[in-house]
Amino acid sequence: MQQPSRPVTSSQPGVHDALVERVRRHLAEPWRRPVADHTRRAFEAAAEIVDTHTGPLLLDAGCGTGASSERLARQRPDALVLAVDKSADRLGRGTNAGEGPPNVLRLRADLQDFWRLAHDAGWHPEAQYLLYPNPWPKPGQLGRRWHGHPVFPWILALGGTLELRSNWRTYVEEFALALAVAGVTAEVEPAGDDGDPVSPFERKYLASGHGCWRLRVRLPEGVRPPGR
Repeated sequence: MQQPSRPVTSSQPGVHDALVERVRRHLAEPWRRPVADHTRRAFEAAAEIVDTHTGPLLLDAGCGTGASSERLARQRPDALVLAVDKSADRLGRGTNAGEGPPNVLRLRADLQDFWRLAHDAGWHPEAQYLLYPNPWPKPGQLGRRWHGHPVFPWILALGGTLELRSNWRTYVEEFALALAVAGVTAEVEPAGDDGDPVSPFERKYLASGHGCWRLRVRLPEGVRPPGR
């Protein structure tokens, strides 16, 4: 029997006090961290496939084993689903090659680099999914959360429909506030009420009695990261 999952705990009582200032700075100041070689190689290999695909592009960012990516691929057989995760071990625990949907492309890459390369290459995914990113709940870990990270403007610039889910409501509320700083309005709402979890993470958390939360928003077109 699977052990119940522990709820997220944090000494941070609500939205981080420094979030708004941090997001404003990231929206205004260029970020030029060098791209990791392994991510560049993975991206270049993916680009050979993406550039020949004539249908929609979906990005499952931080996909883990890729189970959620396969679900998306089955729902959208016309789309190419990019299943991106930094862990080769997690990706390796997914469906064996040739056994899953043919429209899933698994890539080991650092998202902070992959998002920037995708933007620079002119990719425009129809949708981006962040299904249970690591919440990094300690107050000093704000910069590790995607909305508090310097790469946040690139997430916005890629555009499309963005869907974020987490079992830590504060994470989703912070992401909504970061979007608001960028001029984008998003509502936080319960997730998983329909009994159809979108990922193994959501299934696990709901089975453990956790509340789950999401936001889903259409990102504006024409956003450019600072310095681009």
